[in-house]
Amino acid sequence: MVSTAAHSTTPTTTETLSLPGQAPMALRVWGRKPRGARLPLVLHFHGGTFTSGDTDSGACLAELLAEAGAIVASLDYPLAPAHRFPVAVEAGHAALGWLHKQRTRLAGKDAPLFVAGEEAGGNLAAAVALMARDRAAPPLAGQILVAPMLDPCNATASLREKLGSCTECKWADGWQQYLRGPMDAEHPYAVPGLAQRLAGLPPTLILTSSDDPLRDEALAYAERLRGAGIAVHGGLLQPATGWPESLSEQPADACPFADDVRAQLRAFLQATAPPPS
Repeated sequence: MVSTAAHSTTPTTTETLSLPGQAPMALRVWGRKPRGARLPLVLHFHGGTFTSGDTDSGACLAELLAEAGAIVASLDYPLAPAHRFPVAVEAGHAALGWLHKQRTRLAGKDAPLFVAGEEAGGNLAAAVALMARDRAAPPLAGQILVAPMLDPCNATASLREKLGSCTECKWADGWQQYLRGPMDAEHPYAVPGLAQRLAGLPPTLILTSSDDPLRDEALAYAERLRGAGIAVHGGLLQPATGWPESLSEQPADACPFADDVRAQLRAFLQATAPPPS
């Protein structure tokens, strides 16, 4: 069994790692593996509509994951518009491959590997999961998508509830700066919510809330995954969470529904992590 006991105190950053490559990236690691333990290892992508944010703004979900019993590596991925699709997705997959090679040191022998993200980071996590499936490496135990940003059409009822009569929003602007052109909106790695082939993806935890403007696209993706035979966990939290904005504005202990989110994360990690080989 993978140990996912909750931390008694808020986990602190144990180290910042620099990934090798032509454009080195930083990984901020949360949590510390006890001697002899084997913990889930999660590659985490922060939010920020593809154009902003960093490992500090992503600290809320990273800490919640660590408190749920995981070792969390939060990636400082390349941002748009300087780096448009597919740069961040390719960077994420490269980071996932590197973590897979380092998992024994970071999380224990044969530690199960997960991807996770909130808002635009949820998009990148879902895209990297698709890429890992298509490239047959590295193996994933699951994906965790929190208030994910999955639909560039920006026409869902939940988004209209948030915007009212406004026609412009930061999510539409983020998509415009992230995608290179209209054809990218048809690419599954750019828009996982519209991917045609979902079979073969790992078990998925999707969390959204009644007041989340990205709610409908998250629930639609969950339903499509179920239709493809993927085990989907999670549910709809009741207002008011302030998601996705509040996920980048507050420490983990102050995150709306932190206890519920932490419990769902812990249950998912326990349910999906494979036994030691």
